[in-house]
Amino acid sequence: MNMLIPIALRHWKPLLALNLFVVVIAGYAMITSKPKWQAKAQLIVPNSSSDLNANLGKLGNVNDQGVQFSQQLNPLNILSSIIKSNEAINRVRESDPEKDEYPRLDLYQDLFEVSPEGESTIISIMAQGSTPELAEQRTKALIDVFQQRLNELRQNNAQQRSQFLEKEVQQALDNYKKAQTALAKFKNSSGLVSSETQANEITKSISGLKTLQAQTLSQAQSRKQEAAVLSAKLGLTPVKAVQSLKLKENKDYQYIQQKITEIEVALADTQTKYLPSHPTVISLLEQRQKLVNIQQQTLNQAATEKTRNLVVDNKIGEDSASLIQQLIIAESQASGLQTQANYLGSQINRFIAELNAFPIKQARLNALQQQLDIAEGVYNGVVARIKESQLNAFSAYPSVQVLDAPRIGSKPIGGGKRIIALGVILASGFGSIALALWLESRNPLLSTRDLQTVNIPVLISIPRFKNFLPNNDPRLDTAIEYQRLASAISMISLPNNRLLISSATQGEGKTTVTMGLAIALNSLGFRILVVDADVHKNQLSKRLGININNSQELESTPISVRPNIDLQRIMPASENINKFIARGSFEKALNLAQTHNKYDYVLIDSPPLSLTNEALFMTQVVNNVLLVVSPGNSYRNPFNDSINQLKRHQTQIVGLVVNGVETQHEGYLYEQQITEVG
Repeated sequence: MNMLIPIALRHWKPLLALNLFVVVIAGYAMITSKPKWQAKAQLIVPNSSSDLNANLGKLGNVNDQGVQFSQQLNPLNILSSIIKSNEAINRVRESDPEKDEYPRLDLYQDLFEVSPEGESTIISIMAQGSTPELAEQRTKALIDVFQQRLNELRQNNAQQRSQFLEKEVQQALDNYKKAQTALAKFKNSSGLVSSETQANEITKSISGLKTLQAQTLSQAQSRKQEAAVLSAKLGLTPVKAVQSLKLKENKDYQYIQQKITEIEVALADTQTKYLPSHPTVISLLEQRQKLVNIQQQTLNQAATEKTRNLVVDNKIGEDSASLIQQLIIAESQASGLQTQANYLGSQINRFIAELNAFPIKQARLNALQQQLDIAEGVYNGVVARIKESQLNAFSAYPSVQVLDAPRIGSKPIGGGKRIIALGVILASGFGSIALALWLESRNPLLSTRDLQTVNIPVLISIPRFKNFLPNNDPRLDTAIEYQRLASAISMISLPNNRLLISSATQGEGKTTVTMGLAIALNSLGFRILVVDADVHKNQLSKRLGININNSQELESTPISVRPNIDLQRIMPASENINKFIARGSFEKALNLAQTHNKYDYVLIDSPPLSLTNEALFMTQVVNNVLLVVSPGNSYRNPFNDSINQLKRHQTQIVGLVVNGVETQHEGYLYEQQITEVG
């Protein structure tokens, strides 16, 4: 705190400008600010912990775990960003009656505040307005726009995912159709559906056909024997018997005979496929019987016509026509049954060949079925992903419901002069501190730590004196600090007893220290010459009341300012001080003064080290320097720069005098001090 006041005083101009600026801003804010109303609503994201597991049958399962929260991803922040997005706010502004007052979207956006509630699924929305109705209207409009925007994002999300999977779905569907077509073609070409079932059926068919073939062969053999007996009895072969009845020329008989043969073949084929009770088998049997009956009638008719021309053959003993008829029928039936048996045999062989080819066909069928299953699985999986993406749209953008409808605050906000005044005070205070510290950091004050780092002994700390003239500040003559300083100086070996007293900048008290040290040395019995070498300010001469215009006289003739204390001012008339020193005139003047007056000490009040280079030139003549610093007035950078300059010139710094520091006196006083105090 002790450092802040000097810092503030040193930078009072920029601080004053800052505070005036803050006051002007605050005044403008008080004049232009208007009370505002605020409406607040709350939204909630329900079912945040739901776990949907939908079974889509062949499409598989779809899992939806609802809204997921984590440290890295908070859906409430995403929803808040959507609410406060430029798109949503701009839509609200389009319908706002005061939209012309907000030409920039960011200004209008500042009317709304959206914040997720911690440790919950609630989002708070607040909107400001010049009237309560307008604040409520804005809040409602923002909620409606947010819901619309949320639906748009869901649709866009599902559409983008569907578009992304559309090509993949088409490819999977094409592969699935190809697999289906290949399997169907193979089944049609091979007739293979189920190898095990079909093998059993074929085995059963072979067994049945063999039985039927055996029966048919037996019947054919029986009919052949019957025909043979009749043929032997008639002495006619079946061919001659037919010729005898002129059936060979009978087209009806020949047609019937051909149809019977065809039905026999069809019947044999049908019996290989169906059971005897099957309607097709029964129908063929009925057709065959019908044709046999017609054939019988034809034979009867032919036999009747033959009978008119025949007589009873005594050898036979019967009517030969009837026997011929039986022969023809037996031979015909035997032929048909043999044909049927042959066809059954060929069918049996075909079934056996087909049964033997089952393993190869079954392997091909299994391969095609596997390809179909894979294609179907891929297609179902892709379709399931599309369905899942549609459901996942609510996971990315969950359903949001209004928990609390917009309601108006009981009091308006903003426009309060107290708040503005408080803001002004805080801004002025903190701003001033920040500005002062920033300015100070560019050129900080000299601190005690800085003095410790330069490793130069501090000879004495002395209090601040108003002036070194006895009438202005009588303490100077009796100050114990100067007496201690004089004692310390007297113990230091100084070439030619000369001591240059300087400081880094002006105003640090080097002139007061010069005169105070001279008075203190004089009190020790020494004869002192003080030299006013600060040719630009001449503070020493001015304070002693010397006419500085008569410089030539002062240069060569010291004048007495106090008993045993003389003053000599260095002021070359026609050349600058640097040439004066370089030419040796400065040293010559000091030697002349010391030779004529026999001074014990010569104290030179030099210009500041950091402002001119004249003091450094003087160190070529007076190599011992007493450096004066004043905490609160001295700056770190000029001080360090002065120390470095003196070291580069190989100057001996006999010590530091810390000026302007109040010291605590002990209760023991010298006799002279007691007299002054009394």
